[in-house]
Amino acid sequence: MPTAARDKTAQEPTHSRLLRGIPIFSSLDEAVFEEVHRRMVEKRFHKNQVVLLEEDTASYMYVVYTGKVRVVHLGSDGSERILAVHKRGDIFGEMALMDAKTAPATVIAMEDAEIGLLSKETFEKLFLKNDKVLLQLVAILCRRLREAQLVLKAIAIPDAEQRLRSILNHLSLLHGVKDDRGTVIALRLTHKELAGYTSVSRETVTRLLHRLTEEGDLEMLENRTILLKRGFKEKLQLL
Repeated sequence: MPTAARDKTAQEPTHSRLLRGIPIFSSLDEAVFEEVHRRMVEKRFHKNQVVLLEEDTASYMYVVYTGKVRVVHLGSDGSERILAVHKRGDIFGEMALMDAKTAPATVIAMEDAEIGLLSKETFEKLFLKNDKVLLQLVAILCRRLREAQLVLKAIAIPDAEQRLRSILNHLSLLHGVKDDRGTVIALRLTHKELAGYTSVSRETVTRLLHRLTEEGDLEMLENRTILLKRGFKEKLQLL
């Protein structure tokens, strides 16, 4: 990158630099990008605050500027089944904008978060007429489909321990950070949230995590992240 371009990027607001790193935004011409950026609306959400209700899903596309959010299906008894977690730099809501149908899910902030909102009108005007952006959207939808298939496959496993192992492995592929000890899942998940991912009770998750810790397969770190040790994946392949 030329020095002048580097200097310009360094002087940009943090959120603008973040958007430039997201493929569907970086595919835009400079003038179009600037217009999109001007039209983005920034909102702040506190931990456990609802970001998006099902009936609102066809109105905006969302960009996570800071923090993390969870996508959940709410049961009639108030229980949550977590479908996905989105972190800084992730987008969501694009599918509903393309087919004009609501998604059967609610999005909740897992921690204090800043979210950028892009209206359906801007999305249709400035994104859907750009071939490069359309290719990026197809790639995003394909990735979403693969991730959904992995989660569905995992929660269909009848054995609770194997199901938890499969979900933890899935999370490590999406949010894992490797170090000399193994792979750290860079999400602060409570036992209740893990239970929502695996569709088992919180008590079962607590019991299984304790067992896997005693067996040396994982370690619960002080900041509530989970370290999957090297032997974890070896055992997963044998199950």
